Amino acid sequence: MTVYVSNAFSLQMVQDEDLQRVRFRATEGEDAPDLSEAVSCVGHADTAAVLGVECARINVTLIEGDRMWVAQLTGGRLPEGSKTLPEGFRFRWVLVELL
Repeated sequence: MTVYVSNAFSLQMVQDEDLQRVRFRATEGEDAPDLSEAVSCVGHADTAAVLGVECARINVTLIEGDRMWVAQLTGGRLPEGSKTLPEGFRFRWVLVELL
């Protein structure tokens, strides 16, 4: 099982035959999950900086048991060079699992 952190989810991250086995769960509150063991596939440098993870534009294909924490930014586009979330911005965390 691999745990990923991402700033987006794409249907290309799942094999066609596994699409019906994908589960999405929005988390309560705004606290970030523990990402210390997560593999980053956050492809946007400023978002990665704010999240405190590596910027890594990698291709991911989820397999059974994998989890992906998706940090959905709300509040607008991050200003270039951001290291922290500007006022009025937040991340909505969604857990994607392949059952």
